[in-house]
Amino acid sequence: MSPRLLTFMVAFAAFLGPFTQTVYAPILPELGAALRTTPFLINLSISIFTFVLAFMQIVYGPLVDRTGRKPTLLAGLAIYIVASLGCFLANSIETLLAFRALQAVGIAAGAVVAVTVIGDRFEGAERGRAMGSFQMMVALGPVLGPVVGGFVGEHVDFHYVFLLLACVGVAALLSNAIWLKETRPAGVEPRAFHPVQYLEVLGNRQGLAIMLLSFVQYYAFYNYLVFMPRLLDSSYGLSASEKGLVFLPLSIAVVLGSFVGGRLLGHWQPRPVLLLTALFNALSLLLFLAVAQLSLGALVVAVTAFGLFLGLSLPVQTSLLMDLYPENRATAVGSYNFFRFMGMATGPVLGSWLFQDGNLGLLYGFAAAAFLLAVGHAQLRFRQG
Repeated sequence: MSPRLLTFMVAFAAFLGPFTQTVYAPILPELGAALRTTPFLINLSISIFTFVLAFMQIVYGPLVDRTGRKPTLLAGLAIYIVASLGCFLANSIETLLAFRALQAVGIAAGAVVAVTVIGDRFEGAERGRAMGSFQMMVALGPVLGPVVGGFVGEHVDFHYVFLLLACVGVAALLSNAIWLKETRPAGVEPRAFHPVQYLEVLGNRQGLAIMLLSFVQYYAFYNYLVFMPRLLDSSYGLSASEKGLVFLPLSIAVVLGSFVGGRLLGHWQPRPVLLLTALFNALSLLLFLAVAQLSLGALVVAVTAFGLFLGLSLPVQTSLLMDLYPENRATAVGSYNFFRFMGMATGPVLGSWLFQDGNLGLLYGFAAAAFLLAVGHAQLRFRQG
């Protein structure tokens, strides 16, 4: 199999996680009305998916190291397909919540297996390019989800969003079953899992610094996704479709940044690249805070800058983790994904509290301060070695 096809195939399985997370966000009111439930409970169907997705990263990490990449991914995709069909058939909020949690249990395998396979299969600059393609796919997930879900919900019954997810899951399952080869290094017998393995992973100070940085990045990213529409409505009076257009440059910038970031690794050392891109990522938050209510054009520039530097730093993070944890890559990736998915989940929760009085400075100022602290901490750990 060609390296590009392998990368796309496993990255697509990882893409399904964040894509499934947000795919029916535009049709939440219709879904809530159909199930005769409250806004809180219907919103919980997204939150519960995110928290389970985060928790399962630390479950799948050692499982992938122990049982292999391919069987774990296929089992996860099978669970995901069954759960998606369950969501399609759900006629109560309780049933939907149960199957949404099961969806997350299944698709959580995708991100862990994808990064581990890329780490097994590629080295050096080639690994950097593959990680760039992977991060590009994952970053597209939460942005493309609402676009696809809104289109399906507008043209057919909204339940068919879940049927679409099941069909896509079948395609991912069949392609990986037929073409994916096991990549776990031959002759290496992994240790039986013990919780102390996670303490060993977190005991690597450079690795932990990267994970904390990823948490803050995704916390800030989801502050944009969740709270910027309110700002666009209150300050600029944009319609729903116009607000969607404002997010388009952010999406393009993340994709472009991820693509370029992977290729930077072939020319520069990863640690300085990560520190520089993360620093500019944090500074773009301050730029957004300064111009958000002054000019719509300046707001778009600031948001685009955030997406670009986010994309540039992501493949550098995962490539560094592969080098720092050569013997237990999947466990390290599981820890890394746990941190960043928890950032996704924490952003809307803590952000709602910070933004309850419409205080833009408190919301994004807190995110920028946390970001700068994470960059400083990473610089200190890299210097200490």
